[in-house]
Amino acid sequence: MSGSTETKAVRVGDVLVERGLITPKQVDEAIAVQQEGGKRQLLGEILIELGFVSQEQLTAALADASGIPFARLTSRLVDRDVFGVLPVEFVEQSQVVPLFKVDGTLTVAVSDLSNFFLVDEVTQHAGCPVQIVAALPDDIRGVIEDVSQDEAPSFDELFAQTESITGGDEGSSNRADVEDLGSDSPVVKLVNHAIHSAIREGASDIHFEPDEEVFRVRYRVDGQLFEKLRPPSQMQPAIVARIKIMAGMDISERRLPQDGAIRVASRGNQVDLRVSTLPNKYGEKVVIRIIDNSNSLLTFSGLRLEDETRKSMERICKEPYGIVLVTGPTGSGKSSTLYSMLNEINSPQINICTVEDPIEFNVLGINQFQVHSKIGLTFASVLRTLLRQDPDVIMLGEIRDAETATIAVQAALTGHLVLSTLHTNDSAGAITRLQNLGIEPYLISAALVGVVAQRLVRRVCPECKVESQPSTHVLNAAERAGMKIDKVAKGHGCLVCNQTGFKGRAGIFEILIPSDEMRDAIAAGANLGRLRSIAKSQGIRTLFENGMAKVNAGETTVEEVLRVTSA
Repeated sequence: MSGSTETKAVRVGDVLVERGLITPKQVDEAIAVQQEGGKRQLLGEILIELGFVSQEQLTAALADASGIPFARLTSRLVDRDVFGVLPVEFVEQSQVVPLFKVDGTLTVAVSDLSNFFLVDEVTQHAGCPVQIVAALPDDIRGVIEDVSQDEAPSFDELFAQTESITGGDEGSSNRADVEDLGSDSPVVKLVNHAIHSAIREGASDIHFEPDEEVFRVRYRVDGQLFEKLRPPSQMQPAIVARIKIMAGMDISERRLPQDGAIRVASRGNQVDLRVSTLPNKYGEKVVIRIIDNSNSLLTFSGLRLEDETRKSMERICKEPYGIVLVTGPTGSGKSSTLYSMLNEINSPQINICTVEDPIEFNVLGINQFQVHSKIGLTFASVLRTLLRQDPDVIMLGEIRDAETATIAVQAALTGHLVLSTLHTNDSAGAITRLQNLGIEPYLISAALVGVVAQRLVRRVCPECKVESQPSTHVLNAAERAGMKIDKVAKGHGCLVCNQTGFKGRAGIFEILIPSDEMRDAIAAGANLGRLRSIAKSQGIRTLFENGMAKVNAGETTVEEVLRVTSA
């Protein structure tokens, strides 16, 4: 290709050994790890995980062997005028950074030197010759984020540009006018900025909220809402119209609630967005739920389970038949736990089917079915049909009514493993909830394999974490949990955690696996108090006790545990 940098195939192990960075024995060890269980990881990734070589050593060595320059990338090296020659979606999905253009040739930084087609793709988008330099993946992600942040729109400027099309007439219902309003370039930039910055900050939801005098945009991060943007109120119709266009919704309908979906590329990953609109007194409130399909939490390793908790979960999800219930309030991570169980047992030898509303994550090798209540495709009707599809494992997004509960228990008793969720306060509460739905106690006793109750607590930010002596309040809480705490951790607040002292969340779990005594009590119709007493006598670790163990390990605070549990 004229004016481009040609890459040549190189063997990672040979390159690193030749340069004295690793030994042949270390290469053999990495290859053995790669072959365990048919892992799809690249050899270079495994060498980094094993600590034999750093990412910088690997990238620099491969670049040298391929005849490509290597550079540590910063945003200062980027010509802002040139950055825009490639579409934002392509830049984020392919993780490439346009740096500068000299004599008609575009220089682009890449991290994946094994993608021989990338130069051709960049050339097609740029319409000019291309040469590449190698850079670290983290450097490329950081520069893309920095430059995108720098290009965040000014609200004053955006408002000035959109005044002419809003015309101050928020009540206009002409479809063509509204569509033009939602397609206006400044509005597009603002919505794109809101979505991509929310993804970068790890938000789970974006709230666009109109009020009498203000129009605010809030992000939910680690379970808490934070106000991030406050565009002028006059921009509200334009912003809502833009979101509706992206989600395939009816932009002229502003009196009824609507649901839609969007898929965007961010930092090389596909991210699904679920959109919900609901009219209020001052316009339409829009909530966008962010679902990252690359989420590493969808495995037991990603959930960071303690050994005892992991063994219990592995035990119940590998039973040949029966019903497993995951309980907790909305937003407590139930879906992540269910998907982690499915990934744990997923194999080509079994037929796993899910019934969901909506489908939250796409999982390779699993049959996933969407409920459509408006046309009669309910949980119960799909489940009834599904039993004729020869399933081994069935996952129900939620048991909502007596009919679904009855079919689920029948399926569990006829040789299927059924996994589902319920909204109850603790593990024993799931049993009485099934009774309230009309399931006979003796059927629950025979079908139930296990119940996982869970909550999410915020993790102490590792960047501003400090340890101190526990207060009397903490010592009293520890005493109630039957443990002794010597030190506690707390975050003072920094830029990484938005001055909150917390970054990320962790699950706390209470796992009930019925004993013979428990099954007898269930079959006899024992009340909730009796069931909890039996569970306690058998040594169940409560949500509060599991949370206090995380306090003792310095992962969270007593205040967080008490926020989501009762002692």
